[in-house]
Amino acid sequence: MPTKKKPIKKPVKKTAKKQTGKTAWQIAKPWIIARKTAIVTRVRKYLARRPHRSFRLTKRRDYKRSFKMPGYWAFTNYVRKTLWNNRKLFGGMVLVYIVAIIVIGGFGAQDTYITLNQALKDSSGDLFQGNFGTVGQAGLLLVATITQGLTPSITEAQSIFGGLALFFVWLATIWLLRNVLAGHKPKLRDALYNSGSPVLATVLVSFIILVQLIPAAIALIAYDAARVSGLADSGIPAMLALIGVVLVATVSAYWLVSSVIALIIVTLPGMYPVSAMRAAGDMVVGRRMRVLFRLLWLGFVVVMTWALVVIPVILFDDWLKGAASSVSWLPLVPLVVFGLGSVTVVFATSYIYLLYRRIVDDDAPPA
Repeated sequence: MPTKKKPIKKPVKKTAKKQTGKTAWQIAKPWIIARKTAIVTRVRKYLARRPHRSFRLTKRRDYKRSFKMPGYWAFTNYVRKTLWNNRKLFGGMVLVYIVAIIVIGGFGAQDTYITLNQALKDSSGDLFQGNFGTVGQAGLLLVATITQGLTPSITEAQSIFGGLALFFVWLATIWLLRNVLAGHKPKLRDALYNSGSPVLATVLVSFIILVQLIPAAIALIAYDAARVSGLADSGIPAMLALIGVVLVATVSAYWLVSSVIALIIVTLPGMYPVSAMRAAGDMVVGRRMRVLFRLLWLGFVVVMTWALVVIPVILFDDWLKGAASSVSWLPLVPLVVFGLGSVTVVFATSYIYLLYRRIVDDDAPPA
């Protein structure tokens, strides 16, 4: 019985489906729009917080912002009284820093000081005569001691540890002041153990400060090169070069005012370096020059204190060792320099922190 042949099915060609995938631009476009919107919003908020514009003259009535502060001497005395009323805490901090300096850098400072003293006497010749000449020689020796240091042969590791010790003393002093002003009774041990958490953020803000000092450093290098080459040796070229250095250094000073306050803000819990810089900039708007004058006053007080303390000690040390050579081993001047350096760090930190607290207490918005 004949069978029916099955019809042969022709192969059906598969048609390619339309691609529904998004292109790279379609994927990136929402992200770009979101970033643009965020940037525009941030700029508008920034301009709202900072009503004054660079290179545009603002009338005095528009930039006046309150800044309730006692006088220069009164505020300095307030810082001194705060430290003196808690002298056990901050005196212990000074001792800890002195020990850290000696342990890290060693105590070969007496030999370095003797070498500096003898070199100055040999090179000065008849330059210093009389009583005031002796004082001038002691002043130059003080400047050489500060600039060259009493431990010039330290290694890179010692420099790093010395920097970390300085950061920890800064943070511990702020931690103690914050707790003392809050009415607590902190211990020095707690400050040393608990204050180091923002050390990385503090280092980053310090690095920003170093970057902000670059314009002033470049200007000084250029001025020195022009003076050595004879381009700005004297006359009008020298005056113009000096004016240029001052103007460029003013830019660095303008930045540093808020950055110094940011070193305090960044110690707050959960604060990031960029946020601290932004908050510090907002705080000094309309007050920048007054804050700068306070910081310059701090520098003046420190310089005068060093001159009034260390120069008499140098003169007394020179007289004592000239009268009794048996005590030539006594490192009187290095001990005073180390001690006064530690006191200076604690006092300067306290001054800047209490200045910051005054700015926070006067929370008037910019005009």
